[in-house]
Amino acid sequence: MKIVGIAACTAGIAHTYIAKEKLIQASLNRGHEVHIETQGLAGTQDALTQQEIDAADIVIIAADIKVNGRERFKDKKVIEVPTGLVVKSPNKLVEKLEEVTA
Repeated sequence: MKIVGIAACTAGIAHTYIAKEKLIQASLNRGHEVHIETQGLAGTQDALTQQEIDAADIVIIAADIKVNGRERFKDKKVIEVPTGLVVKSPNKLVEKLEEVTA
């Protein structure tokens, strides 16, 4: 499965990057391709390309704030969760993503 997404927390510091890393690790452990963009105090980092978005099976938005660029995902299945859920249960989240794309 190809997963793309955005991680963004209120401060744009700790939870943003922890959520990104946990989601990447859980996805890779289950054999998926994954690319996560971050949005926060440093602006947008690791921005998703349109090619990555087009090839994705699912989009995950792990955010506690409004994210920019949502219109890029208009024809995609999008799952939205708070960053805290990704930090606490990344493996269960990836399992859920597998279920909704099956």
